[in-house]
Amino acid sequence: VSDKGIYSDIVFSTGLQVKVTGGHQYKTLTCSTTCTLTDNPTYIWYKNGQHLDESTSTQYKDPVSSNYEDSYSCAVKGREDLRSPAVYKPKNISVSVSPSGEIEEGSSVTLTCSSDANPPVDKYTWYFQNKTFPNGFGQMYNISNFKSKDNGHYHCEAWNGRGSRN
Repeated sequence: VSDKGIYSDIVFSTGLQVKVTGGHQYKTLTCSTTCTLTDNPTYIWYKNGQHLDESTSTQYKDPVSSNYEDSYSCAVKGREDLRSPAVYKPKNISVSVSPSGEIEEGSSVTLTCSSDANPPVDKYTWYFQNKTFPNGFGQMYNISNFKSKDNGHYHCEAWNGRGSRN
């Protein structure tokens, strides 16, 4: 509270996060926190935002038969409002071109791949006419001297620890 009686916003964070590891029969979800929790808390697991299970263990096993598109999060019982960020593979992939519009021969062109992912994307791969670029492994790909042979179909693939998407 300031001396003028104005309240400032306070943001509470549990520091919760989920790690997903795969197996042949189950995905193992592990909920961890940077906070010290007492009294052997109960963890609540969510899959695609829906309540999945409650457990006093920090781990939950989910059958691998479930969809790899699924997102997972966890919370501590009694503080469900402080849920961990969901983990999921890249989605909403898009490519932008700069400059936009008609591209003149000899000009410089930058392609940028964007996506939504948690954990963040750690690898991008660029393709031209469905073949991988020899040096196309960053979020941006630059063509410094555009030629007519560079005309064609470009797409990118974004990867994180959960999977990839074009």
